[in-house]
Amino acid sequence: MKEQYVVKILEIKQLTHDVRSYRVEKPAGYTFIPGQATEVSINKSEWSGERRPFTFTSLNDEESLEFTIKSYASHNGVTNALMQLQVGDSLVIHDVWGAIAYNGEGYFIAGGAGITPFIAILRDLKRQGKLGGNKLFFSSKTAKDVILESELKELLGDNAVFVLSDTASEGYVNGYINEDFLREHVSDFTKHFYICGPDPMIAAISETLEKLGAKPEAVVFEK
Repeated sequence: MKEQYVVKILEIKQLTHDVRSYRVEKPAGYTFIPGQATEVSINKSEWSGERRPFTFTSLNDEESLEFTIKSYASHNGVTNALMQLQVGDSLVIHDVWGAIAYNGEGYFIAGGAGITPFIAILRDLKRQGKLGGNKLFFSSKTAKDVILESELKELLGDNAVFVLSDTASEGYVNGYINEDFLREHVSDFTKHFYICGPDPMIAAISETLEKLGAKPEAVVFEK
């Protein structure tokens, strides 16, 4: 694949108050595996040097690419500028990269927009009929911040556990994904663990999992 491609935005959907999905053109010969990402920039001169990593939430055999992106209105940066774009505007995407890939049944642990690599992986497993006993622990601040909640419930049923850090709400666990939570909700620490979220969360959970008996090589995250 070449270094960069200009792709037109085909569709935009509002998923939560600050998360949208962007469906864009897929260049010929462009391939990836579920969980991988690319760097994206806005195809406007004032933003051309600002590249940010985003994960594909579409599957490789689809005719277009999808990104699910949380925007931060408080920062005058790329994600805020993305919120101003419309269908017909274009993005620049680059080569594919990423260390998050499915290695076998286990536990997916996501914080906020860290759910994005797992969306593609879980959609792919569903299509193959291989969701099995995989479990998702998904931490968000409040109920209105949960990304694609209905789809994740449809995919995983009771194996999707939603955790709210800032509010208590019926049907959700209130608190944090910490040692106490993991002791209560993980039945087998020999399985695979997939972690994606803010760096401090990844570091803390990785350390806690190893303390609780997880094998370091079975803990997968973007390094």
